[in-house]
Amino acid sequence: MTDPQGITDDIRSREEEYFRRKDRELVEKLRKSSAERDARQALETSSGIHDPALVEELQALGFTPETISLLPFVPIVQVAWAEGGVTPDERSLIEKFARERGIAPGSAADQELATWLRHRPADEVFARAGRLIRAMLETPDSVAGPGLRLDDLIHHCEQIAAASGGVLGFRKISTDERTLLDQIAAALKSK
Repeated sequence: MTDPQGITDDIRSREEEYFRRKDRELVEKLRKSSAERDARQALETSSGIHDPALVEELQALGFTPETISLLPFVPIVQVAWAEGGVTPDERSLIEKFARERGIAPGSAADQELATWLRHRPADEVFARAGRLIRAMLETPDSVAGPGLRLDDLIHHCEQIAAASGGVLGFRKISTDERTLLDQIAAALKSK
């Protein structure tokens, strides 16, 4: 049927469907935007980092409110991977550190840590972690928790480097690991 302006029922039906589809797309876009904002806010709250650029960087690296407690473990994991793989002794020591820092077995953070110990994280995670860790440690309400100090973190890295190294007690930390430890310490301490 055609109305006085020459619009058929078919045209009207297609037009209505077009606007319904556009409305659904807009609602979905708003929902997604709201979810992203909520996720950013939750990560900001859980990390204690209030700089929007740093929170965005945490998200870009894949951290969530459930896994942000792993951020201080990035340099520890990096040292474990320094010689191409994580040894059973290194894995055991990292898991011990995780339990001491309150990472519960089976939690999202524990599962992510297990993945990091099986598959080396991307270089980007290692390269960008220092500044983010400093920001977290400088924030009193961060999940890094009370009592975690930069010197403790560096000491844990050294313990990992020494966990599987050496022959007859000599040269427990390889030259490559020592170089990496120095780089990590410098990155964590630089302002």
